[in-house]
Amino acid sequence: MPVPLSILDLAFIPPGGTARDAYLGSVAVAQRAEGLGYRRIWYAEHHNIATIASSATSVLIAHVAAHTKTIRLGAGGIMLPNHAPLVIAEQFGTLETLHPGRIDLGLGRAPGTDPVTSRALRVSPSDSDAFPSDVLELQGYLGNETRVPGVEATPGKGTHVPLYILGSSLFGAQLAARLGLPYAFASHFAPNALEEAVAIYRRDFRPSQQLDAPYVIAGMNVLAADDRADAEAQFLQVQRSRVKILLGRGLELTDDDAQAILDSPAGRNIKAMATYSAVGEPSGVKADVARFAKLAHADEVMTVHPAPTLAARLHSIELLAGSQG
Repeated sequence: MPVPLSILDLAFIPPGGTARDAYLGSVAVAQRAEGLGYRRIWYAEHHNIATIASSATSVLIAHVAAHTKTIRLGAGGIMLPNHAPLVIAEQFGTLETLHPGRIDLGLGRAPGTDPVTSRALRVSPSDSDAFPSDVLELQGYLGNETRVPGVEATPGKGTHVPLYILGSSLFGAQLAARLGLPYAFASHFAPNALEEAVAIYRRDFRPSQQLDAPYVIAGMNVLAADDRADAEAQFLQVQRSRVKILLGRGLELTDDDAQAILDSPAGRNIKAMATYSAVGEPSGVKADVARFAKLAHADEVMTVHPAPTLAARLHSIELLAGSQG
């Protein structure tokens, strides 16, 4: 039986477009994914990135939830050091109250941005040290018994919004195992520790009130098109855009500039971020996703469709779903 598929949506702002265009695209993606049987869509919290509009993650989830009916929606993730656990409990308690049984809460300990922006968010580098205790505090607010005497989340208490630990290193795997929570590995951009992290998580998992057995979600880039040449051309455009985002702040890099960087040692590091990518026509992409799920010992694959246009992204989502089974 094919592994369940989900989608991570970064609310990409198209070239020459606006954040509103990104949100219209996110609704279109969610509605199409819902009709095609994808399990869930998550939105990632990033800040100060000109091409990503999912910074106000809970607000975006609310908007998409109001325009869909059944698909699960959530954060992949909320960067908890940026927020007070009570505030996140209230936000996601509100979402679960409005859209019962459809809300997930993935949690990460990275700031989701650069050091200067972290300071603008009033976040200290040491704030991530409190991540484990913050997760427990948040879990208490969403459960039946707060861990902070006299403080309860309204709404939030008793909603039991399911928590997921996100990670790209061994730390997240160890924490998710210790707390008995599902684990989502960001292998779509940080592939190096995937197999070791999943092995540690599965080995050390302790059952909890939320989860009886380990559950792994692994991220993978997918760009499916009607023919392989078209998919590869789109993916090259995606890689060049990634160079411009990561290395070209304040610069006007051309495609030739970006390609020159891709061919350099720094560019090889950027290429390595996309190690786990399925690019090509539908049958080949299906086979790649199946191999990846086996390699990652994944119960679910979280697909990122980075095609350069909304139409191509929707087509990739359709082709992958149509190739399953």
